[in-house]
Amino acid sequence: MEVVHLRQITIRGIPEEVEKMIKKEAEKKGLSLNKAFISLLEKLVGTKGKEKKRIAFHLDLDHLSGIWSKEEADTFKRSLQFQREIDEDLWKNRE
Repeated sequence: MEVVHLRQITIRGIPEEVEKMIKKEAEKKGLSLNKAFISLLEKLVGTKGKEKKRIAFHLDLDHLSGIWSKEEADTFKRSLQFQREIDEDLWKNRE
């Protein structure tokens, strides 16, 4: 029989909204708070059920969309434009 070592983590300072979500999940599914927390965590990181294909922790930049000022966005666009310029002399001297 294989021995499985389960890890324990103590989490302090859980925000009230997170606590409410965990309690709601526990009540809805008839789980202990511990099991409900693990279930939600597994879904979030994509290691369980239908959620396996999800990208965990916003690996894209969607969460940044719309937070720059116009000046910041213009500066970024100028920087990208500069990076996309081709130095013809550099390419000519590659022989």
